[in-house]
Amino acid sequence: MRLHIKNGRLIDPANGIDAFKDVCIAAGKILDITEPGVTPKNFKSTKVIDATNLVVAPGLVDLSARLREPGYEYKATLESEMQAAMQGGVTSLICPPDTDPVLDEPGLVEMLKHRAKSLNQANVYPLGALTMGLKGASLTEMAELTEAGCVGFSQAAEPILDTMVMLRAMQYAKTFGFSVWLRPQDASLSTGIAHSGPVASRLGLSGIPVIAETIALHTIFELVRQTGARVHLCRMSSAAGLELMRQAKKENLPITCDVGAHHIHMIDEDIGFFDSNARILPPFRAKRDREAICAALLDGTIDAICSDHTPVDDDEKQLPFGEASPGATGLELLLSLALKWADENVQTAQHKLSRAIAKVTVDAARIASLPCGQLGIGSDADICIFDPDARWVVNIASLASQGKHTPFLGRELPGRVRTTIVGGRVTYERK
Repeated sequence: MRLHIKNGRLIDPANGIDAFKDVCIAAGKILDITEPGVTPKNFKSTKVIDATNLVVAPGLVDLSARLREPGYEYKATLESEMQAAMQGGVTSLICPPDTDPVLDEPGLVEMLKHRAKSLNQANVYPLGALTMGLKGASLTEMAELTEAGCVGFSQAAEPILDTMVMLRAMQYAKTFGFSVWLRPQDASLSTGIAHSGPVASRLGLSGIPVIAETIALHTIFELVRQTGARVHLCRMSSAAGLELMRQAKKENLPITCDVGAHHIHMIDEDIGFFDSNARILPPFRAKRDREAICAALLDGTIDAICSDHTPVDDDEKQLPFGEASPGATGLELLLSLALKWADENVQTAQHKLSRAIAKVTVDAARIASLPCGQLGIGSDADICIFDPDARWVVNIASLASQGKHTPFLGRELPGRVRTTIVGGRVTYERK
C-alpha cells in the first residue's frame, strides 16, 4: 500500500520536527516527508489520509503491556489487547515475562512472537525471565532467550531474595550486553495494600512505605556500581526514590527509569471509599510524590511513561479492596494521560505536544534499544494520527481491552486516536 498523509501537523521529537508536512509511505517505509501539497516524482498513492487539524506522530512505544497470553486468557486475549493497542495508537509494546508458563524458555518466546505476528498489528517485544520460573533462584539462559527475540530480562513483580543471585544476573547481563529490568521494591516491606500514610490508616489498610522503594534502589545501585550492568527501573513511585535516581544519574550509572501513566495523575486519596479500580502496584502515593513525578518527567530524571497495562477480570476486581487483584487497563489511555501531563506541567504552549509525544515514543524506544519511535525517511511507517483537541470519556464501552477496570472510569481525557498505521498498513481507523 502507498499512503499519502496530507495536511497534518507532523511532530517527530527524535528528528526535531514540529511542522505541517505531508508524509509519503511505500513498501512499509517512510518514503518522503514534504511540504504540504508536494509529492515526490513518480509517487502515486493508493490511499490518501487527510490529517487536517490532526497530529501525525510516531506510533507509541509502550514499555509495559501485559497481553495475558499464554495462560491467562480468561483475563484477556492477544486479539483483544492488540485491538486495544491499535485504538490507543500503540504500535510497539514490550510485554513482561509473568505469563503462564513464564517466558523462561526460547520456545515460549518464539511461540508468543509468532502468535502476535499472525495478528498483523502491533510489534511485540517480550522480556525474558531473569530467573527460571521467576523464582529468584537459578538464572535463565539469557543468550538463547535473546536469540529467540527477548529485548531484556525481568522479574516482573516477583522478587529476588538472594542478593548473590542478583549479582550474578547482572554480571551475566553485563558480559553479553543485555539489559536488566527491575521493579524497585523490597519484598519484606511490600506486603501491604496501600501507600503507608494517613489514608491507609483511616481506611484500615496495611501500608507499603516509601522505604520499600528506596531500600531496593540502594541495593540495585550498589550492584550496578559493582558490575556496570545496564539496568532499567520500572514504575518509580516516590519523591525519595526519584531523588536517589537523580543522584545516581549524576554519577553516570547506566540506568534509566519509567513511571506508570496512572501514577502521574493519581494519589492515595483517589482510593476513595475502597475503589478496587485504584488498587495498583506500586500503590498510589501522596500528593508530594505525584508532584515529584511530574517534575522528574520535566527534568529527565524519569525517561519515559508506560501504560503498565494489566487487564484484570471482574471476578478478581469486584472484591473488597484488600482482596482485589492489583492492576488496571492502560493501553488506550497512554496517549491521553501523557497529553494531560504535558498540558498541566509544560509551561511553553508550543512544546506541550512534543514533550508528551517524546515520553511515549523515542524516549521509550531508546530504553529498549528499539528501532522505532521516530519517522525518519527510510524508517518503518509506524504512525499514530490523533486529534489533540478531542475529548473523550473513559467508560466500559469505549475500551477494546478485555480488562475494563481503570481508576479513570467516568473521567474526561484529552486527545483521541483517529488512525493507526503499522508497517505502512492502516490497522485502525476511528469511524
